[in-house]
Amino acid sequence: MNVLEIRLNSLEETEDFGIKIGKVLKRGDILCLNGDLGAGKTTLTKSIGLGLGVEDYITSPTFALINQYSGRMPVYHFDVYRLENVEELYDLGFDEYFFGNGVCIIEWADKINRMIPKEKIVIDIEKGNNLEERILKFSGDENRLKELEKELKLN
Repeated sequence: MNVLEIRLNSLEETEDFGIKIGKVLKRGDILCLNGDLGAGKTTLTKSIGLGLGVEDYITSPTFALINQYSGRMPVYHFDVYRLENVEELYDLGFDEYFFGNGVCIIEWADKINRMIPKEKIVIDIEKGNNLEERILKFSGDENRLKELEKELKLN
C-alpha cells in the first residue's frame, strides 16, 4: 500500500491545503482523520469544509458525535473520541451517512475502523519539528488516492 506524505510548514499552509482537498472531494468520499490531541484534525476539517462550500462555522461534534453541514454537497462531520462503544453508531444510523450522497469526515476514525467501508481515505496527522508544522500521511483506497494525488497536483 502506497502512503502519500505531505509536509505543511504553517497553519496557513494547512488551511490552504484543506481547502484544496475540499474542492476536489466527491459524493461518497469518506475521510478518516487520525492523530494525537492537538494534531490538527478539527483545523483540517474546518478548512476542508470551506473547500466544500460550507458557510457555517464548523465545530467539533465531540458530544453530539456528528454534525451535518450544507455545502456543494452534504458534509457529515463525526468526532468519535468520546464514543463509549461502536453500538452507539448504530443508534445514529451511521451507514446512512457512510453510504449517503455527501462527504464524511471522521475524527479519531481509528477507533471505529472496522465499521468504516474500505473505500476510504485515511489521513494520519503528526506534529512536525516546530509548533505549526504538520505531516499528513494519506493511505486507503488506492484508486481514489491516485485521483486525489492528480487532482491536488501532488505528483
